[in-house]
Amino acid sequence: MTINRTGTLLRSLAVLAGATVLTGAALLADGGPGFNTPGNILISDQSNNRVIEVDPNTHNVVWTFGDGSSVPGPTSVVGVNDAQRVGSLTLVAGTGVPGGLEPSCPSGCADNRVMLVNQQGQIVWQYGQAGVTGSGPNELNTPVQNTFLPNGNVMITDQANNRVIIVTMQKQIVWQYGMTGVSGSGFNQLNNPNSAELLSNGNVLIADQANNRAIEVSPRNHEIVWQYPARPNPALLNTAAFASRLPDGNTLITDAGNNRIIEVTSNGAVVFMYSTLDPSGNPNPQPTRAVRLRDGLTLISDQFNDRVIAVTQQGAIVYTQGVLNVPGNGWDQLNAPYDAKVIGDYFGLTPP
Repeated sequence: MTINRTGTLLRSLAVLAGATVLTGAALLADGGPGFNTPGNILISDQSNNRVIEVDPNTHNVVWTFGDGSSVPGPTSVVGVNDAQRVGSLTLVAGTGVPGGLEPSCPSGCADNRVMLVNQQGQIVWQYGQAGVTGSGPNELNTPVQNTFLPNGNVMITDQANNRVIIVTMQKQIVWQYGMTGVSGSGFNQLNNPNSAELLSNGNVLIADQANNRAIEVSPRNHEIVWQYPARPNPALLNTAAFASRLPDGNTLITDAGNNRIIEVTSNGAVVFMYSTLDPSGNPNPQPTRAVRLRDGLTLISDQFNDRVIAVTQQGAIVYTQGVLNVPGNGWDQLNAPYDAKVIGDYFGLTPP
């Protein structure tokens, strides 16, 4: 599995999407007024069935994909969990929602697609089929996270299939960790994984959610080379929602079941902790993403508090998008946001 950068795939996607997609410093240069502006925040607004790009200075939405429908289609995304800007395209994980969360489909609404969407809201590439649940060719089951890799492939955390896969633009699976449909904690096994990140050393960092652990695995022999905690312990890590390796070697982990974000060293020492519990908030907010920004702030998707916040190393909130524990889709409102990233700031993430 190579991690060498190439602009070939991005340029070919540009032709497909009718957009100018470049690499390096010019990566963010295109787009209309407000769109794709460095510093804007891309938010997966899960229960509003949309991805939005927000100007943090005005809290205005400058771009959106998803018409709010609970039926997956060419202009909709259901239960979006993850989004990443790739040039002027947006990589979107349409997860779907379980029963009880969407009034229009009480038994649950499947989406099961990973999509590249252009600025005009057109799907220009897709893996998985709208509303189809499966594990066969071009099929997914609850894809909760997607990452565009430097070689032009896409890494997908296919949660309910208990696997992480890498697919090409030709929709071929070229790598997999986890046994399809088998939940476990043994060799080459996962249990409801919730994220995966390609590291600079070529290994893959996985938030193995239901196993209450974050693991770093070798793509060559599938051996675990690092794990937190050393032995699963819900008091230390409960429902591992996201993990990201920082440049100093520490790992930032979203500990959703304990309603907190932690940063741990390679030896497992906790050097940063932020709790999303708030006296006026949801009693069980279950944060789902935490991304360390270049300026040292931590951007947190505070899911059931219906907000995205940026906090300092000392734990002070310096920015909020959304109203604490007030779901909505109006100005400065969110509904169970699952993911947030600052455009142009991929510190601690595999860059596009």
